[in-house]
Amino acid sequence: MDPNDASLTCAVNVEWNDPHGTTLRKFAHKQTTLRLSRNTLKEMFLELSAEKHSTIRFKLRSVQVHSKFMAEGKASIKFNDEKCTLFLSNAPPGLLVQFLKIVFVKLTNGGGAGAGKKEEPVSKTELLKKSRAHVLAGKSLNHFDEISPVTTSELNRARKLALGKGSITTPSPSQKRKRPSDDPSSERPRPKKLLSDQPMEETALIDGVQLNEEQKRVLSACQSGQSIFFTGSAGTGKSFLLRKIIATLPPDGTIATASTGVAACLIGGTTLHSFAGIGTGEATLQNCYDKASRANTAQAWRKCKRLIIDEISMIEADFFEKIEAVARYVRKNDKPFGGIQLILCGDFFQLPPVGRLPDRSRPGQYSQDAYQDDDLGRVRFCFESKVWQKCIQASYELTVVHRQRDQEFISILNSIRIGRVTDDISERLRKTAAQRIETEGILATQLCSHTSEVEAINQAKLEALRSEPITFEAKDSDPYSVKQIDMMLQAPAKLTLKIGAQVMLLKNYNISEGLVNGARGVIVNFVQGMPLVKFKHRELLIRHEKWAVKTGTGLVLTRIQLPLKLAWAFSIHKSQGLTLDCVELSLSKVFEAGQAYVALSRAQSLDSIRVLDFDLRQVWANTKVLEFYRDLRKRINATNSMEPVAVKRSLKKSLSAMGLSKAIMSKPLVTIK
Repeated sequence: MDPNDASLTCAVNVEWNDPHGTTLRKFAHKQTTLRLSRNTLKEMFLELSAEKHSTIRFKLRSVQVHSKFMAEGKASIKFNDEKCTLFLSNAPPGLLVQFLKIVFVKLTNGGGAGAGKKEEPVSKTELLKKSRAHVLAGKSLNHFDEISPVTTSELNRARKLALGKGSITTPSPSQKRKRPSDDPSSERPRPKKLLSDQPMEETALIDGVQLNEEQKRVLSACQSGQSIFFTGSAGTGKSFLLRKIIATLPPDGTIATASTGVAACLIGGTTLHSFAGIGTGEATLQNCYDKASRANTAQAWRKCKRLIIDEISMIEADFFEKIEAVARYVRKNDKPFGGIQLILCGDFFQLPPVGRLPDRSRPGQYSQDAYQDDDLGRVRFCFESKVWQKCIQASYELTVVHRQRDQEFISILNSIRIGRVTDDISERLRKTAAQRIETEGILATQLCSHTSEVEAINQAKLEALRSEPITFEAKDSDPYSVKQIDMMLQAPAKLTLKIGAQVMLLKNYNISEGLVNGARGVIVNFVQGMPLVKFKHRELLIRHEKWAVKTGTGLVLTRIQLPLKLAWAFSIHKSQGLTLDCVELSLSKVFEAGQAYVALSRAQSLDSIRVLDFDLRQVWANTKVLEFYRDLRKRINATNSMEPVAVKRSLKKSLSAMGLSKAIMSKPLVTIK
């Protein structure tokens, strides 16, 4: 769907009722296109078009939109005058939000009754003029035109209305009950609204998603049904893009997974292991078939049309091969992955697979050479799997870095990513050891390679504080699933805090003020039992938030807890995807290729990082990964250098000579394989 195109395709059910609420007639179709249009009199209509059905039009006046479940791809539009209701489902969530915004803006500026403005009757003179103009243009009075794209003036007018009395179509934020000014929670950032206060070019309404050209190509490939792999260095917006991709796909049949629980939670999905239903995958293939054939697991596999896997670099090749075979077996389909579209995302230069690796928990036990020798001759990475090439139709690499703005730091990170450390880089990083990066009581978070070390540091620092502790217990929807929720969420089941405790924010509150997932702060007080946290730019009273995670069978588990975590120390593994504004690193205990790069790339700039005991021997890249990316870039560059217009003309000439239909030319060309 084009961002400015006032249309949406999803499942639609329409019910016409009599004054007593009895259903008189129904319409239902799984693939219905909704489109906004205007007639000769400039009256706005909502059109419903479905295969083998004539177009149905509803005049957009006196309507009510219920959008509580937009995130699940559901909404309803009630036409009061016509006594009917449209129930929308299986709509791509992001596109559904966009469509409803366009409806609201157009109603607001169109002056319809649904927009809260009384319609002015059209005079006979005006009607005659419009009729004559349409006849001269070869159009009938029953002609309908598509709605034009939303303009800046329309958007501004819609915002003014939203901040005023609101409308029947969409309630105004001002109609909601406001907190008293003396309530400390009033310091919380303003909640998200359907119409943002951001400038027009930044709103999802106008440009859909804030994507650059690289990201748009990836999104387009996903929407075309291709099985793709996209990668990029840390900070290039891979997770951001993945969430946008998920928002533009129909919820039914789209399964979002990741190699780790924390990564899965960030994209609103589940772990790949949980969805696949074969445990660790170490059993025989026949045993995996048996496990995946159990009713709930088999049903999930059969319903899956699009499988998304984030942090693919941490999935071992053996496991990837087994779930590919399981997909074909359970779905009774011999196509790669049983005909499922794959959308894989990750950076193989970052953390590698963790399954069945030698024990490197003791620092110094394995040197860099021993690590690489151990890898030789053994399949570890997904791209080494014999089924990788069969499953992936196109590959893309994001190159524009968003997390860091400092070009010197970006250059250093790019070098460290491939294991290249010059004397200048070593000298520059060693200089950071003397930097003072603490500000107003907010200390640097120490990134550690081992979870046990993180827990020990945080506990010792907390006990050293003399203030009284306050413990917050999480409220889980299923008390028997606490361990499962713990694996997928950063928010702990039990959180003990004190005044002076260093904490990290686990939710995005206000991006412009830096109150994002990963923001660092210190507790300065407790107000009404809730922690008041001082961040870099402001203080914020923290209240409970709700998280929802999915199991492999689709069951939704929830946890209510404070969006905070102790942050004197943090795990490198769990820091993936985070942006930290105050970081201290000790790389002496790094035991994996890419660990040093992951840790360094969490920082926003060289001014916000302190590297202790830097040793270039702790920085290396896996040789297999280097070879894979070398070949990957050759294929991508070869594809980008092609002349698609010349290719299309040549193909068109050939097809014309063979007398084939022009319709074939409308199909996209597959240019990357």
